[in-house]
Amino acid sequence: MQFHRHRLANGLQIIAETNPRVHSVAVGFFVKTGSRDETLEVSGVSHFLEHMAFKGDERFSADDVNRILDEVGARYNASTSEELTLFYAAVIPEYLDKTFELLAALMMPSLRSEDFDLEKQVILEEIGMYEDLPGFQAYDMGMAQHFAGHPLGQSILGSKESIQALTVEQMREYHTRRYHAQNITLAVAGQVEFADVVRLAETWCGSWRQGEASRDCTEASPQGGLKLLTREANHQQHLMQLGPAPSAQSSMRFAAEVLAVVVGDDSGSRLFWDLVDPGDAESAELSFHDYDGSGCWSAYLCCLPGQVPENLARMHRIFDEINANGVSEAELERAKNKTLSRIVLAAERPMGRLSSLGGNWVYREVYSTVADDLAAIRAVDAEQIRQLLMTYPLRLVTTVGVGPLESLEAAVSVD
Repeated sequence: MQFHRHRLANGLQIIAETNPRVHSVAVGFFVKTGSRDETLEVSGVSHFLEHMAFKGDERFSADDVNRILDEVGARYNASTSEELTLFYAAVIPEYLDKTFELLAALMMPSLRSEDFDLEKQVILEEIGMYEDLPGFQAYDMGMAQHFAGHPLGQSILGSKESIQALTVEQMREYHTRRYHAQNITLAVAGQVEFADVVRLAETWCGSWRQGEASRDCTEASPQGGLKLLTREANHQQHLMQLGPAPSAQSSMRFAAEVLAVVVGDDSGSRLFWDLVDPGDAESAELSFHDYDGSGCWSAYLCCLPGQVPENLARMHRIFDEINANGVSEAELERAKNKTLSRIVLAAERPMGRLSSLGGNWVYREVYSTVADDLAAIRAVDAEQIRQLLMTYPLRLVTTVGVGPLESLEAAVSVD
């Protein structure tokens, strides 16, 4: 594998990891924009804009985009998060040119008023669908409560009210401000000649406008708190608890990733053996999420309402034990091996390498080989875990719940 980097005259960054031994190529446009970059007046516009991109431009209609990508056998999609909007496709190499042309067209869609009005109803239906999913509701409420007053607390989907009030003129203004060459990274991984990537970028992206796009990356200072959404029709209680953790730029992120596997992986972790395996909870997990300038621990519990107090107490006994004594060497070794396996298995596919390649560059402007990633995980030791817990202990200050319970005060101690 070989790493390449180039910047077009308009500022578009191009990175590629070429590998002649694979039989496919993946290409992705990483747009550094998401819900944290929105104002409350246009909440949800990043996700809405992702949908609108597939409506096409003056050359390709929506039908053209989907038909042609299907014809070349592409595996393609897009996603929007708090911080990134990603458009990607994986194809066999002979269809890279046509696939690239289409993906580039998605970056600069026509944003026609008639398409906007139709797609708005799709977005509203999607919001309604997610409102029926208590696990998603707990996540959305948890982020809003934990990051209240910080850009990371803004909803990816927005609300029905914000979407209904959004105008196509507001979307066009947002697109002009965020979708320009200097706020987009083009990443390619797989069987490809880098000269061909540069040629395609010059052809289809060279005329993109320049611009500036700032982002407030001040580390969040969560105040914590408790919020409850009572739904009597639900049979289970869903809870999210969050606490501060390392950012995407922190050297402690590798230790945090390993610690989350020890404590709250969906199989073989302390939470799994203590709560899930005995049948006392359907889910009991801890995960680590890193963002630009901030991070968070996120614990999720799903169980019968009557078991919430005892299950939460057991979870927090585990957190307290970890904070006080760290983890055992055996636990650390198992968690590192699980993490190493996930890195290797993802790296077997160009799409897996694309995600790592683009993410590392957007957040840190570094290139990490698979060997680099493996070495970073292997280097995590008990001392790194101790230093991590001194700085970012498993102290979950924010709690939200969705389900039948009308009160959580008896089960939750809020700092």
